[in-house]
Amino acid sequence: MSASTRGIRLLDTVRVADSVVWVGVFTGATAVLASWVTTLGNARAAKVQVEASVRAQHRDRVREIRRAAYLDLMEQAHVTGQLYWQVGDAYFQLTDSDERLTRVQELRVELRGAFDPLMRCVRVIVLEGPAPAAEAAEAVMGAAAEANSALARVSRGEPGARERFDETHAVFRHGLERFIEEARTIMTDS
Repeated sequence: MSASTRGIRLLDTVRVADSVVWVGVFTGATAVLASWVTTLGNARAAKVQVEASVRAQHRDRVREIRRAAYLDLMEQAHVTGQLYWQVGDAYFQLTDSDERLTRVQELRVELRGAFDPLMRCVRVIVLEGPAPAAEAAEAVMGAAAEANSALARVSRGEPGARERFDETHAVFRHGLERFIEEARTIMTDS
């Protein structure tokens, strides 16, 4: 074999080896790029999954906070409502007007003590929302304030005060029913 043929073969061998090296480099680069893209995709998928989990946990936490706030308001409203019913009982059970007036005064003191926790519950609901529940809770508190004012007029013996108290007590009950419906709707939708 002549020197020129050997040189050509050597050149062909170098070219083939050069091509093999380039194919190896290209294959390796493709593998590294594919690995990087896969890692990036996995990282994004993990991030989306974590964000979805955080949102679900937040939604569950908000739901539980609202539920507890709604239950607290209903409990305090029940205490207040029981005291309002006792005013009616005083009128039916006590025939002596002095005894009745004393009982109404006692109930007014108890109602003042029950109003602060009721107001605190309403404020929590106003903070936690949503707006329909907050508005209904504020209506309950407003009705309780009106009923308490009407009861003060009863204790002073003002004409028509008892009827006005009965009206405000009814508004309080209806307001509480509306709040319960709003709370039920919100809890069902969440």
